[in-house]
Amino acid sequence: MTKFHILGFPRIGDQRQLKRGLESYWAGDISQPELLTLAAEIRESNWQRQLDAGVDFLTVGDFALYDQVLNTSVLLGHLPERVKTTDNLIDQMFLAARGRAPSGTPCHAAEMTKWFDTNYHYLVPECHADDTFNLQPEWLLEEIAAAKSRSNNVKPVIIGPLTYLFLAKSEKEVDRLALLPKLLPVYSELFRLLREQDIDWVQLDEPILALDLPDDWRQAFEPAYHSLRFSGVNVLLASYFGGLDSNRALALSLPVQGLHIDQVAGTENLDTLVDQLGPYKVLSVGAISGRNIWRTDLDACYQLLKPITTRLDDRLWVSTSCSLLHVPYDVKEESASGRITPAVLPWLAFAQQKLGEGRLLADALNTEATLSSAVWLQQASRITGRRESAIVHKPAVKLVAQTAASQEWQRDLPYEQRAERQQARWQLPLLPTTTIGSFPQTTEIRQLRRRFRQGEISPAEYHSGLLAEVEYCIRIQENIGLDVLVHGEAERNDMVEYFGELLEGVAVSSHGWVQSYGSRCVKPPLIFGDIERPQAMTVEWSRYAASLSTRPVKGMLTGPVTLLKWSFVRDDQPLSQTAYQLAAALRTEIAELESAGIGMIQVDEPALREALPLKQADRAGYLAWAVNSFRYATTDVAADTQIHTHMCYADFDDILPAIEAMDADVITLETARSASKLLDGLAQHPYHNGIGPGVYDIHSPNVPYAGAMASILRAAARVVPLRHLWVNPDCGLKTRRWEEVEPSLREMVRVAQTLRQQWEGKINQNGLLADDIDGLVESLPEQEKTLAAQECCVH
Repeated sequence: MTKFHILGFPRIGDQRQLKRGLESYWAGDISQPELLTLAAEIRESNWQRQLDAGVDFLTVGDFALYDQVLNTSVLLGHLPERVKTTDNLIDQMFLAARGRAPSGTPCHAAEMTKWFDTNYHYLVPECHADDTFNLQPEWLLEEIAAAKSRSNNVKPVIIGPLTYLFLAKSEKEVDRLALLPKLLPVYSELFRLLREQDIDWVQLDEPILALDLPDDWRQAFEPAYHSLRFSGVNVLLASYFGGLDSNRALALSLPVQGLHIDQVAGTENLDTLVDQLGPYKVLSVGAISGRNIWRTDLDACYQLLKPITTRLDDRLWVSTSCSLLHVPYDVKEESASGRITPAVLPWLAFAQQKLGEGRLLADALNTEATLSSAVWLQQASRITGRRESAIVHKPAVKLVAQTAASQEWQRDLPYEQRAERQQARWQLPLLPTTTIGSFPQTTEIRQLRRRFRQGEISPAEYHSGLLAEVEYCIRIQENIGLDVLVHGEAERNDMVEYFGELLEGVAVSSHGWVQSYGSRCVKPPLIFGDIERPQAMTVEWSRYAASLSTRPVKGMLTGPVTLLKWSFVRDDQPLSQTAYQLAAALRTEIAELESAGIGMIQVDEPALREALPLKQADRAGYLAWAVNSFRYATTDVAADTQIHTHMCYADFDDILPAIEAMDADVITLETARSASKLLDGLAQHPYHNGIGPGVYDIHSPNVPYAGAMASILRAAARVVPLRHLWVNPDCGLKTRRWEEVEPSLREMVRVAQTLRQQWEGKINQNGLLADDIDGLVESLPEQEKTLAAQECCVH
């Protein structure tokens, strides 16, 4: 009999209870026992959903207060030493994640980056040559004990040892693989404890098997897993986010009892795979997408899987492609709100519906009568309805995108000539200061939005309230002394959702929240059809903000790749076609901003690196259309109009040529948690346009140290021409409070102004900072020098 299980479930709570609980705990409004009680309630609710749906194995260990990789660091006793200023393990975890917790000493937060090619962020483990590992399994064993009171078939999920080390960071001279012999005994001890708890199966996640692995990492798998083979538990080795491809033979050869494959992101030949699987191993097929929200074509899945059911019998498991962490909880929450058009609702499957789809598919494979059941036929009807819907397909829109895709787009003048005209227009000082775009979404702004949506205030009152917030934001920036201002985005609930509300072919949910990191949740739009822009989206706000100040004010847009990547995007046409449709809408918006007198326009593309395909062979094609769609959106402007873009929380060094090919006049990048990695890349591949390396980490509530910011700028000035260098935070300020933002920006501006005075005229023949200039750090107290070194160091 075919079995059904999932790889993981959303953990924020169906009403975002975890977000509110975390923020209340950090603010001191609830105690740690109260937070842990809330977490237990969310876990138990998640388990009950799975059991009610009929899973054959209850997945445990996928819940995390902040991040599953951080959970693994706790499990392995591998948190950074700097967080151990408190004996409270939960607060140690939050110190690593945020740099601050209710107990312990504030410190530099761990680096955060994207989880493979998703919009989820994980906390990067830090490795040193003398690291040790010490099993701390209490939290996992407690969850297992609680789950076993509900089900006898409990399946813990743990990140595998190779993936954990591969995703970590270390100093250049440290070989992370050399730590593997120290790490494997900890896994063996954990497996022994699981066996004592009568655990039969453990899911060991090794998603790096979907990557083009270096030879030494590939070669490490076999001895590592042979050392774990006598653990006494059955291991389901799970790979996802892509096909096994060149790692197929390796994965099949490992001494594990089961193998999970992602049949949504990859397309394995199942007959061949079963031939090579052997007579005893389980094959778990991820046929239900864990990353998108469209109903599954169960007829197609049935046709794919039925031929191998007789060969595998109960060794065939049906599953989600990856954890359901990446999708919202339940479509039923949307029915009452009315925000999603009724025609689209039947096409959607959130986590709750995916549980039903997986159970239904397994039942059909076990009993053919299921194929004629009402629920099966209804699913098929929904698939057909979406495929044939008139609201999905607009030939004129498709033609515009296809025409745009057929051309190479470029600005009329090269950067150096544009830069001269832009400087003549704006007269910016050395090291101009700016921010990334958003400012705090205060309680007052949220209440204003809530009152408007509930009909308590009129549209005119809402509009007036937002304009007041824009003016307040402009005045604060002027007072701080920033050189280039932004309007603060008070009118936007989210940098992607806002545009989703204004574009045709896109729907926006009421309760479709997913976790981005920690307590940060986003509500991705649903791109269901061809995209059109019926009216201006940002022009009014930018025009009004610009009228309030003599300083330049940037217009703020989200780029086509990010709008694409941070939405649940349609799966019935190539991603590139949807990207060009979005770019066409932005191109028109940019033209209207320019006509309104906005001469600096920022088009953010933080998802450009995130969307990079995991396989090297697919990257050139992706980068070609991603870069060209950005240029299509941004090139139809005057030479003295300055195009900015922004990217954050990813490794940029392998796409620096593509970033340069975007030909933005200024790019701002996140570097506060990983400065030297980017700067090393810039030294190897110089960037010739304007660039602003983020000088402080906005995701930590700590006010940045002047020395840390000066150190980043001094290092940047060695590889970036000084006249091209900008000063800015590493990301938008939406999630911070004004009492954190104001002192942080004042300190940033003070650093820029001080260095501006020190460095004026100190430029060498290559335009870089002269070698004998050290700048601000040398005058700092010894303690602040140390903190500066900590904040700039990449371990």
